[in-house]
Amino acid sequence: MKVHYDKEVDALYLTFGHEEPDGVIEISEGVNIDTTFDGKLVGIEILKASKKINIDTILSYTLELDQCVLMKKIA
Repeated sequence: MKVHYDKEVDALYLTFGHEEPDGVIEISEGVNIDTTFDGKLVGIEILKASKKINIDTILSYTLELDQCVLMKKIA
């Protein structure tokens, strides 16, 4: 998944994979889901994003590692 935020227009776009969208489904005002012709989810666009979500949390990430797997690799 890739996240792109355009501060100038306050738009957030989440991309899933590399496929080009063929259609758009508006699920609420300013929130659109891009899909392929067979209904596969390709992306989500959120307009006026800073008014709908906390931009700081969506642009940060946490990586959780399974300690058991990590210890096996080290040993």
